Amino acid sequence: MTYKKRLSLLIGLDSVIVLTAIYLSYFTFHPYLNIFTAPALLLSSITLLLAHHFYSSIYSLYKKAWEYASVGELFIIGKVVTLTIITLAVVQSIFIGEIYLRVLMITWMMHVILIGGSRFSWRIYRDAFLRKSKDKKRTLIIGAGAAGTMVARQLLQNHEADLHPVAFVDDDVKKQRLDILGIPVVGGKEQIEDVVKDYEIDNIIIAIPSLSRKDLNEIFEECSKTKVKPYILPMIEDILLGKVSVNQFREVQVEDLLGREPVELDMESISESITGKTVLVTGAGGSIGSEICRQISKFSPKTLLLLGHGENSIYKIDMELRKQYSENFELLPIIADVQDRDRIFSVMETFKPDVVYHAAAHKHVPLMEYNPVEAVKNNIIGTKNVADAADHASVKTFVLVSTDKAVNPTNVMGSTKRVAEMVIQDLSQRSATKFVAVRFGNVLGSRGSVIPLFKRQIQTGGPVTVTHPEMTRYFMTIPEASRLVIQAGTLARGGEIFVLDMGEPVKIVDLAKNIIKLSGYKVDEIGIKFTGIRPGEKMYEELLNENEVHKDAIYPKIHIGKTSTLYMEEVYEIIENYTMDTELLRTKLLDLANNRVGEKERVSVAN
Repeated sequence: MTYKKRLSLLIGLDSVIVLTAIYLSYFTFHPYLNIFTAPALLLSSITLLLAHHFYSSIYSLYKKAWEYASVGELFIIGKVVTLTIITLAVVQSIFIGEIYLRVLMITWMMHVILIGGSRFSWRIYRDAFLRKSKDKKRTLIIGAGAAGTMVARQLLQNHEADLHPVAFVDDDVKKQRLDILGIPVVGGKEQIEDVVKDYEIDNIIIAIPSLSRKDLNEIFEECSKTKVKPYILPMIEDILLGKVSVNQFREVQVEDLLGREPVELDMESISESITGKTVLVTGAGGSIGSEICRQISKFSPKTLLLLGHGENSIYKIDMELRKQYSENFELLPIIADVQDRDRIFSVMETFKPDVVYHAAAHKHVPLMEYNPVEAVKNNIIGTKNVADAADHASVKTFVLVSTDKAVNPTNVMGSTKRVAEMVIQDLSQRSATKFVAVRFGNVLGSRGSVIPLFKRQIQTGGPVTVTHPEMTRYFMTIPEASRLVIQAGTLARGGEIFVLDMGEPVKIVDLAKNIIKLSGYKVDEIGIKFTGIRPGEKMYEELLNENEVHKDAIYPKIHIGKTSTLYMEEVYEIIENYTMDTELLRTKLLDLANNRVGEKERVSVAN
């Protein structure tokens, strides 16, 4: 129905209601009155009709979407009717000299009932019939607060939604046994399993934006006892900003269940070092490198150089950023290998970046155990090439992406990353460039992480393979890791190793169980198989060894390593003779990274 037709219909309907109300009121108290010729009645009818349409226009009564009517609309109806009756009383007093109080009271009551009934009947019809015309999923909403109520109202009002809320669960005992929007609050989270069974629940929505990770884990554990997959409300900020609607729920992700709160860094302080500057990211097509590029793009650098060896990955991140930021700054994809020293020097000399984020590396632990030569070439020599080129081109800040596996390493990959840290720490002592490293734990969803492997194993029916039941790791999200790397660049003085306070380590077997449950299965259905520790793996990871830890954080949840000792003679020996026997190379790397090189000449790092 067009707006004009709808307006005409409502004006006509209200006119009939107004006249019916006044005529019935007069007839109630004057049954023998000729209602068609009585002057008082004619004056009252005309006044009531004109006043009603006037106040309806003032308060936009004809513009309301009555299929979504609520208490607010009922209040407006009451205000319009009351003002209309008061106007009629004034007219009667002036032109008739008498106010028919009982007639006005009955007219007011009938007016409200008929106007309100005509409006709310559409919502009642829609809720009672149109909503039931579709096969909707019976939905349990966890959280009967403001967010849960908002979700329930949205689902009830949107007859296109395929979810129908039938019950709330909330730990607040004051809300239990109450009805909200006609939906009962049937208990706390401990009753989730029984509620799902008793109410034949098809869908669960977790609608508590302020929920801590600990509480979310507890709720998820209760939900996992059922066969119903839980969904979670989008971030309330995204709803308010219009990025998503309240009924765009998402699946619970493993990131939501980590036993730690995400670290939110002060991104505003970063803009000064990035906005309007030339920034180079190596390994820009990788998991961390590409996310660093996304984060940097938000601050509008002058030029962003995407350097990587794999053309497909560089093409993807270039196209992604170009689509969103092409008008904000210059994007330059550069295909280059960090092992090619001349090429890296040429790139640095040509573009003279202000900041370099070095994320290019081989990071797969078992693969590097079998290929130590390639680990040295990429992680050590590649780092030295990029660092030397940055020094030669007078780059202001150089940030090396490192790893917790560089602490007391038991594998080739961790050893090469620790030696790479030594290279930049040594260079920082004689360069105007500020060289720093950033260590963090395993990154969720990155290439080579356990999560994609677990998901593939679940898709094929299992079992999920875990090396050892007691193995633990630190975990963080890709955006967190990338923000830490960028933040470190603003804190750099030269030679530091920055470390994120990553909370408590997570057992890999617990992570596997959560991913199985998130996939909609029970642990027994998929199964977990322990395969034994692989070459080079540790039972647990460390972020700083006991000799490196500064007690106080330099920045909220960011620590800085103490002065350590470098063995540069051994570093250069490995760089010059990396093609030595594989076992000998592995031994030398582990000895060097773990400070087991004897009483050789040592170079101390000045912090």
